[in-house]
Amino acid sequence: MSNDSFKLDREQLIKQSLVQMDKHLQGENYTQAQKLALTCRILFDNGHDSGLAGQITARSEQSGTYLTQRLGFGFDEICASNLLLVNEDLQVLQGGGMANPANRFHSWLYRARPDVQCIIHTHAVHTAALSMLEVPLEISHMDNCVLYDDVAFLPKWPGVPVGNDEGELIAKAIGDKHALLLAHHGLLIASTSIEEACILALAFERAARMHLLAASAGRIQPIDPNLGREARDWILRGQRSTVAFAYYARRTLRKGTDCLG
Repeated sequence: MSNDSFKLDREQLIKQSLVQMDKHLQGENYTQAQKLALTCRILFDNGHDSGLAGQITARSEQSGTYLTQRLGFGFDEICASNLLLVNEDLQVLQGGGMANPANRFHSWLYRARPDVQCIIHTHAVHTAALSMLEVPLEISHMDNCVLYDDVAFLPKWPGVPVGNDEGELIAKAIGDKHALLLAHHGLLIASTSIEEACILALAFERAARMHLLAASAGRIQPIDPNLGREARDWILRGQRSTVAFAYYARRTLRKGTDCLG
């Protein structure tokens, strides 16, 4: 490596690194259904298990439809072959069984946010614990800055989210952000890709755990907003999300590859 890089300023080095990452970082060639199944398994392996609670969906090519898991299956049982294709009314177009009735708010959010390609909702334990305090998630550590200034907060629990009122409320609460903390409930991620959504869900639960740990010891100190946004933009890039997802997929697949079938 040339010593010329020592003459570059911070902004130039960041730009140089981003170009290199876009060139060299590559993910795996999974199908959409395989990515969704892998996301279910990855989240299960990383503390997002809550029995049959939670939903993961991804837009399909056909307008007004999306893939989701079959009600009655846990995240650890989801395979590419047992996913359902449903329409906005949750009618099953492909597959057997039924979708979770709580998926109704996904339909509302997809309508409100054309940019969103994948939605994740889980009751991960640290996030659920934090939600009981009715306080927003605080992002105050470098590792969590992928979510900096990007987490909305719904301070009151509207009840079981199976009605249209809840769909409108949740779609409005998240606004244009990628994440939402729902009081007395859990987390919601709305992202531009399955890979990014998975990484943000993992980051959310870790941030919630760190919030609880730090708050139990003292007052959480804020970070500089400009540095927080800089770190977010540094981490939240398509290629980084793709290779991070591939890493977690490899970890999960060491236990078996049945989810790809």
